[in-house]
Amino acid sequence: MDVLSTGDTAWVLVATILVLLMSVPGVAFFYGGLTKKKNVLNSMFIALIAFAIASVIWVAYGYPFAFGETSMQGLISVPSNFFMMGIGLEDLNGSIPTILFVVFQLTFAGLTAALVSGSIVGRMKVSAWMIFIVLWVTIVYIPIAHWVWGGGWLMNLGALDFAGGTVVHINSGVTALALALVLGRRKDTSLLPHNLGYSILGAGFLWFGWMGFNGGSALAANGLAGSAILVSNTTAAIAMITWIILDVIKIGKPTVLGAITGAVAGLVAITPAAGFVTISGGLVIGIVAAIISYYAIYNLKDRFGYDDALDVFGVHGLSGVWGLIATGLFAAPSINGAAGLFYGDPHQFIVQIISVVATAIYTFSISWIIAKVLDKTMGLRVEDKVEVGGLDTHLHEESGYRL
Repeated sequence: MDVLSTGDTAWVLVATILVLLMSVPGVAFFYGGLTKKKNVLNSMFIALIAFAIASVIWVAYGYPFAFGETSMQGLISVPSNFFMMGIGLEDLNGSIPTILFVVFQLTFAGLTAALVSGSIVGRMKVSAWMIFIVLWVTIVYIPIAHWVWGGGWLMNLGALDFAGGTVVHINSGVTALALALVLGRRKDTSLLPHNLGYSILGAGFLWFGWMGFNGGSALAANGLAGSAILVSNTTAAIAMITWIILDVIKIGKPTVLGAITGAVAGLVAITPAAGFVTISGGLVIGIVAAIISYYAIYNLKDRFGYDDALDVFGVHGLSGVWGLIATGLFAAPSINGAAGLFYGDPHQFIVQIISVVATAIYTFSISWIIAKVLDKTMGLRVEDKVEVGGLDTHLHEESGYRL
């Protein structure tokens, strides 16, 4: 029988606010600081509106389809409780109120939608973006959330994803790649960050909020939450240091952009593993995440010619993939009972590979189809003169030059 814990409830309330902090100001400042002056407000806006749209969908029908009591063949829940009807303030999910679990998961949905926006800055119509997010949250995010966390087939298969390697990071990263391929390259692919100081502020919000993102996923105020926070912070730190070393090797000096990008890559990679690995596992995960994302940004993108403007695929997609695989390698029974390949369970490693492949294929296919349909019907891309002149003044009649 579920029993309310005021301690657990207080912690998840705080964690929810921390995730909200990383979702709204965090992503907006991080992306906004990286874009050109003429597009900074638009870049912030599309992240904010994505979060808002996902928030409304989640309480209207997202949560019922993702976390309903009955699953249809492991693919989606049988919906109930539309618009939160039937969920009382006294209802419990484990030791916390169900309504709190709903809002905690809401922040994950909103964050994932906002993350995708980094790939399309400077060239996508706001109207097309808003419709894309409605469709994408409905037929991509919600089913995958059910598969992994809501009693779906991957959860039943035994996939380990503590805080969103599949649901959040592979999902957002692969979607970003699909959108970038459909949209095509920008007229001017040079990226001149208008204010790296804002990106540092955004990265700080992300790092700070991520502790609630990963620590809160324990859904309890206990040692597992503490372990998840400790290993997450350590992984981010070693990934930042690794990226700085790579920058020194490649260009002879450290860069601020490289430092914050490395930290985010480490946080992405540790997300699925945070509740399953030790500090030593986290250190390896962070080092490899920085190397993988560094290679993706400086080699892979140029080689294949896709214009993922702010490297959502290179950082979130690929470090997310590595994090899922690494969970299957380094999961330690002493942390949360699950064992990875290096602790004697090769089956877990296979399950992690299946979860990566299934998520990536489904996400890319459906996201690409949505984008193609919208492109053929209403058009995805702004006119050339709007793109060249800047989206802030043309689409919003505002300017962020003085930010």
